[in-house]
Amino acid sequence: MNQEERAIAFTALHRKGDPVILYNIWDAGSARCVAEAGAKALATGSWSVAAAHGFADGQKIPLALLIEIVREIVAATELPLSVDFEGAYSEDPAQGAANAAQLIDAGAIGINFEDQIVGKAGVHAIDKQTARIRAIREMAERQGVPLFINARTDLFLQESDAARHAGLMDEAIARAEAYAEAGASGFFAPGLADKELIARLCAASPLPVNVMMKPGAPDLKTLAAAGVGRVSYGPFPYRAMIAWLRGEAEKVYRTK
Repeated sequence: MNQEERAIAFTALHRKGDPVILYNIWDAGSARCVAEAGAKALATGSWSVAAAHGFADGQKIPLALLIEIVREIVAATELPLSVDFEGAYSEDPAQGAANAAQLIDAGAIGINFEDQIVGKAGVHAIDKQTARIRAIREMAERQGVPLFINARTDLFLQESDAARHAGLMDEAIARAEAYAEAGASGFFAPGLADKELIARLCAASPLPVNVMMKPGAPDLKTLAAAGVGRVSYGPFPYRAMIAWLRGEAEKVYRTK
Protein backbone atom coordinates (compact mmCIF):
# COMPACT_ATOMS: atom_id res chain seq x y z
CA MET A 1 0.00 0.00 0.00
CA ASN A 2 1.09 3.55 -0.61
CA GLN A 3 0.78 6.22 2.10
CA GLU A 4 -2.70 7.33 1.07
CA GLU A 5 -3.94 3.74 1.05
CA ARG A 6 -2.45 3.11 4.49
CA ALA A 7 -4.22 6.19 5.83
CA ILE A 8 -7.55 5.05 4.39
CA ALA A 9 -7.06 1.55 5.78
CA PHE A 10 -6.20 2.94 9.20
CA THR A 11 -9.33 5.06 9.30
CA ALA A 12 -11.45 2.05 8.36
CA LEU A 13 -10.13 0.15 11.40
CA HIS A 14 -11.94 2.57 13.73
CA ARG A 15 -15.30 0.86 14.18
CA LYS A 16 -17.67 1.66 17.02
CA GLY A 17 -18.08 -1.49 19.08
CA ASP A 18 -15.21 -3.24 17.29
CA PRO A 19 -12.22 -1.11 18.26
CA VAL A 20 -8.81 -1.15 16.67
CA ILE A 21 -6.26 -2.24 19.27
CA LEU A 22 -3.01 -0.28 19.38
CA TYR A 23 -0.31 -1.73 21.61
CA ASN A 24 1.91 1.32 21.66
CA ILE A 25 5.50 1.09 20.46
CA TRP A 26 8.59 3.33 20.72
CA ASP A 27 11.14 2.38 18.06
CA ALA A 28 11.68 0.21 15.00
CA GLY A 29 12.43 -2.89 17.05
CA SER A 30 9.29 -2.68 19.16
CA ALA A 31 7.30 -1.87 16.00
CA ARG A 32 8.48 -5.03 14.27
CA CYS A 33 7.79 -7.09 17.40
CA VAL A 34 4.20 -5.84 17.75
CA ALA A 35 3.61 -6.22 14.01
CA GLU A 36 4.75 -9.84 14.16
CA ALA A 37 2.38 -10.41 17.08
CA GLY A 38 -0.56 -9.66 14.80
CA ALA A 39 -1.20 -5.91 14.97
CA LYS A 40 -3.17 -4.34 12.13
CA ALA A 41 -1.67 -0.90 12.74
CA LEU A 42 0.97 0.74 14.90
CA ALA A 43 1.02 3.77 17.16
CA THR A 44 3.79 5.35 19.18
CA GLY A 45 3.38 6.69 22.70
CA SER A 46 5.16 9.97 23.38
CA TRP A 47 6.18 8.99 26.91
CA SER A 48 7.65 5.71 25.68
CA VAL A 49 9.49 7.19 22.70
CA ALA A 50 11.01 9.89 24.89
CA ALA A 51 12.02 7.50 27.68
CA ALA A 52 13.52 4.98 25.26
CA HIS A 53 15.81 7.70 23.93
CA GLY A 54 16.77 9.27 27.25
CA PHE A 55 14.29 12.13 27.45
CA ALA A 56 11.35 13.12 29.63
CA ASP A 57 7.86 13.37 28.18
CA GLY A 58 6.40 16.74 27.20
CA GLN A 59 8.12 17.50 23.88
CA LYS A 60 11.57 17.18 25.44
CA ILE A 61 12.77 14.83 22.70
CA PRO A 62 14.02 17.00 19.81
CA LEU A 63 11.65 17.18 16.87
CA ALA A 64 14.40 16.23 14.42
CA LEU A 65 15.14 13.07 16.39
CA LEU A 66 11.45 12.18 16.59
CA ILE A 67 11.16 12.52 12.82
CA GLU A 68 14.12 10.20 12.33
CA ILE A 69 12.57 7.62 14.68
CA VAL A 70 9.35 7.79 12.67
CA ARG A 71 11.28 7.16 9.46
CA GLU A 72 12.93 4.11 11.01
CA ILE A 73 9.60 2.70 12.22
CA VAL A 74 7.95 3.25 8.82
CA ALA A 75 10.85 1.43 7.15
CA ALA A 76 10.59 -1.50 9.58
CA THR A 77 7.03 -2.63 8.74
CA GLU A 78 4.29 -2.18 6.15
CA LEU A 79 1.66 -1.30 8.75
CA PRO A 80 0.02 2.13 9.05
CA LEU A 81 1.73 4.25 11.70
CA SER A 82 0.14 6.89 13.93
CA VAL A 83 2.50 9.12 15.92
CA ASP A 84 1.81 10.62 19.32
CA PHE A 85 2.69 14.20 18.45
CA GLU A 86 1.75 15.82 21.78
CA GLY A 87 1.12 19.53 21.06
CA ALA A 88 2.78 19.55 17.61
CA TYR A 89 5.79 21.32 19.11
CA SER A 90 4.14 24.73 18.76
CA GLU A 91 1.09 26.61 19.97
CA ASP A 92 0.99 28.51 16.69
CA PRO A 93 -1.41 26.84 14.21
CA ALA A 94 0.75 27.41 11.14
CA GLN A 95 3.96 26.22 12.78
CA GLY A 96 2.23 23.20 14.30
CA ALA A 97 0.91 22.27 10.86
CA ALA A 98 4.38 22.68 9.36
CA ASN A 99 5.78 20.39 12.03
CA ALA A 100 3.06 17.81 11.36
CA ALA A 101 3.94 17.97 7.66
CA GLN A 102 7.36 16.57 8.55
CA LEU A 103 5.65 13.49 10.01
CA ILE A 104 3.74 12.97 6.78
CA ASP A 105 6.99 13.33 4.85
CA ALA A 106 8.48 10.65 7.13
CA GLY A 107 5.63 8.27 6.27
CA ALA A 108 3.18 8.61 9.18
CA ILE A 109 -0.55 8.49 8.40
CA GLY A 110 -1.95 9.62 11.74
CA ILE A 111 -1.22 11.69 14.82
CA ASN A 112 -2.40 12.13 18.38
CA PHE A 113 -2.79 15.86 18.95
CA GLU A 114 -3.56 17.01 22.47
CA ASP A 115 -5.29 20.07 23.89
CA GLN A 116 -3.28 20.37 27.08
CA ILE A 117 -0.93 23.34 27.36
CA VAL A 118 2.35 21.45 27.17
CA GLY A 119 4.54 22.17 30.16
CA LYS A 120 1.81 24.09 31.99
CA ALA A 121 -1.48 23.43 33.74
CA GLY A 122 -4.82 23.45 31.97
CA VAL A 123 -6.03 22.98 28.41
CA HIS A 124 -6.30 25.33 25.47
CA ALA A 125 -9.57 27.13 24.89
CA ILE A 126 -11.77 25.36 22.38
CA ASP A 127 -11.45 28.07 19.73
CA LYS A 128 -7.66 28.02 19.93
CA GLN A 129 -7.47 24.24 19.72
CA THR A 130 -9.89 24.07 16.80
CA ALA A 131 -7.75 26.59 14.92
CA ARG A 132 -4.74 24.36 15.43
CA ILE A 133 -6.63 21.24 14.28
CA ARG A 134 -7.98 23.07 11.24
CA ALA A 135 -4.48 24.17 10.22
CA ILE A 136 -3.20 20.59 10.39
CA ARG A 137 -6.18 19.30 8.39
CA GLU A 138 -5.70 21.92 5.68
CA MET A 139 -2.00 21.07 5.48
CA ALA A 140 -2.74 17.36 5.14
CA GLU A 141 -5.24 18.01 2.37
CA ARG A 142 -2.60 19.99 0.49
CA GLN A 143 -0.22 17.05 0.98
CA GLY A 144 -2.83 14.68 -0.44
CA VAL A 145 -2.80 12.40 2.65
CA PRO A 146 -6.03 11.79 4.61
CA LEU A 147 -4.21 12.14 7.91
CA PHE A 148 -6.02 10.59 10.89
CA ILE A 149 -6.05 13.37 13.48
CA ASN A 150 -6.81 11.77 16.83
CA ALA A 151 -7.81 14.86 18.82
CA ARG A 152 -6.95 14.26 22.45
CA THR A 153 -8.54 16.05 25.37
CA ASP A 154 -6.63 16.12 28.64
CA LEU A 155 -9.65 17.07 30.74
CA PHE A 156 -9.82 13.68 32.44
CA LEU A 157 -6.09 13.02 32.60
CA GLN A 158 -5.52 16.29 34.45
CA GLU A 159 -8.27 15.52 36.98
CA SER A 160 -6.88 12.82 39.24
CA ASP A 161 -10.13 12.48 41.20
CA ALA A 162 -12.25 10.13 39.10
CA ALA A 163 -15.32 11.12 41.11
CA ARG A 164 -15.18 14.49 39.34
CA HIS A 165 -15.06 13.08 35.82
CA ALA A 166 -18.83 13.10 35.42
CA GLY A 167 -18.75 16.86 35.85
CA LEU A 168 -16.37 17.16 32.89
CA MET A 169 -18.55 15.26 30.44
CA ASP A 170 -20.43 18.22 28.98
CA GLU A 171 -17.21 20.02 28.15
CA ALA A 172 -15.67 16.84 26.74
CA ILE A 173 -18.65 16.32 24.44
CA ALA A 174 -18.51 19.97 23.37
CA ARG A 175 -14.84 19.53 22.52
CA ALA A 176 -15.53 16.33 20.56
CA GLU A 177 -18.13 18.19 18.49
CA ALA A 178 -15.90 21.22 17.93
CA TYR A 179 -12.86 19.13 17.06
CA ALA A 180 -14.92 17.12 14.56
CA GLU A 181 -16.09 20.35 12.95
CA ALA A 182 -12.47 21.49 12.67
CA GLY A 183 -11.41 18.34 10.83
CA ALA A 184 -10.41 15.82 13.50
CA SER A 185 -10.86 12.11 12.75
CA GLY A 186 -11.07 10.67 16.26
CA PHE A 187 -11.49 11.79 19.86
CA PHE A 188 -9.09 10.54 22.54
CA ALA A 189 -10.02 10.79 26.22
CA PRO A 190 -7.13 9.32 28.25
CA GLY A 191 -7.78 9.05 31.97
CA LEU A 192 -11.48 8.26 31.54
CA ALA A 193 -12.10 4.78 32.96
CA ASP A 194 -15.71 4.66 34.16
CA LYS A 195 -17.63 2.39 31.77
CA GLU A 196 -20.86 4.38 32.06
CA LEU A 197 -19.13 7.66 31.27
CA ILE A 198 -17.24 6.03 28.40
CA ALA A 199 -20.53 4.77 26.96
CA ARG A 200 -22.05 8.24 27.32
CA LEU A 201 -19.13 9.83 25.52
CA CYS A 202 -19.24 7.24 22.73
CA ALA A 203 -22.97 7.83 22.24
CA ALA A 204 -22.57 11.61 22.06
CA SER A 205 -19.31 11.97 20.14
CA PRO A 206 -19.48 12.44 16.36
CA LEU A 207 -15.99 10.90 16.22
CA PRO A 208 -14.80 7.39 17.12
CA VAL A 209 -13.68 7.45 20.74
CA ASN A 210 -10.22 6.30 21.84
CA VAL A 211 -9.79 5.02 25.40
CA MET A 212 -6.44 4.28 26.99
CA MET A 213 -6.07 0.90 28.63
CA LYS A 214 -4.55 1.30 32.07
CA PRO A 215 -4.72 -0.44 35.45
CA GLY A 216 -8.32 -0.25 36.62
CA ALA A 217 -9.78 0.39 33.16
CA PRO A 218 -12.59 -1.82 31.83
CA ASP A 219 -11.55 -4.86 29.80
CA LEU A 220 -11.64 -4.93 26.02
CA LYS A 221 -15.02 -6.66 25.84
CA THR A 222 -16.60 -4.02 28.08
CA LEU A 223 -15.04 -1.18 26.10
CA ALA A 224 -16.32 -2.64 22.84
CA ALA A 225 -19.83 -2.94 24.31
CA ALA A 226 -19.62 0.71 25.37
CA GLY A 227 -19.06 1.72 21.75
CA VAL A 228 -15.33 2.49 21.83
CA GLY A 229 -13.68 2.67 18.40
CA ARG A 230 -10.03 2.58 19.43
CA VAL A 231 -8.09 1.24 22.40
CA SER A 232 -4.47 2.18 23.03
CA TYR A 233 -2.06 1.26 25.79
CA GLY A 234 -0.02 4.43 26.22
CA PRO A 235 3.21 4.10 28.19
CA PHE A 236 2.28 0.84 29.90
CA PRO A 237 3.92 -1.61 27.44
CA TYR A 238 7.22 0.27 27.74
CA ARG A 239 6.96 0.46 31.52
CA ALA A 240 6.29 -3.28 31.73
CA MET A 241 9.23 -4.05 29.46
CA ILE A 242 11.57 -1.83 31.48
CA ALA A 243 10.39 -3.39 34.76
CA TRP A 244 11.14 -6.84 33.33
CA LEU A 245 14.56 -5.72 32.08
CA ARG A 246 15.44 -4.16 35.41
CA GLY A 247 14.38 -7.30 37.25
CA GLU A 248 16.45 -9.55 35.01
CA ALA A 249 19.49 -7.28 35.34
CA GLU A 250 19.15 -7.20 39.11
CA LYS A 251 19.17 -11.00 39.17
CA VAL A 252 22.49 -10.98 37.33
CA TYR A 253 24.16 -8.33 39.44
CA ARG A 254 22.95 -9.77 42.74
CA THR A 255 24.81 -12.99 41.94
CA LYS A 256 28.18 -11.25 41.55
